[in-house]
Amino acid sequence: MTTIEAFRALALSFPETEEGPHMEVTAFKVRKKIFATLNPAADRACIKLTAIIQDVFCAIDREAIYPVPNKWGQQGWTNISLSNISEELLLDAVTTAYCAVAPKPLAALFLPDNNDI
Repeated sequence: MTTIEAFRALALSFPETEEGPHMEVTAFKVRKKIFATLNPAADRACIKLTAIIQDVFCAIDREAIYPVPNKWGQQGWTNISLSNISEELLLDAVTTAYCAVAPKPLAALFLPDNNDI
């Protein structure tokens, strides 16, 4: 379980991350690319993953992390239930989302050597 404030702090902990409005939610961007959104009213976040990585994370705990139920979900957008997700799974998922959209030099700060998303 995590809080809205904890999610915000995690998302903003990555280099060059900016927070701003996006429709009726808050978006977290690196160099103008969204890697996560936050919907406090629904106690939910949403992250951008590749389809394959999305499958891996969803297989771990479908109560905590699951595809957005529409075409956005088929493109890798993945919901996170903040009240159901463990801190470790949240950290891994948000880090992966950040690395998927961040420029390679920034993503390399969080990836093991010779590993590419």
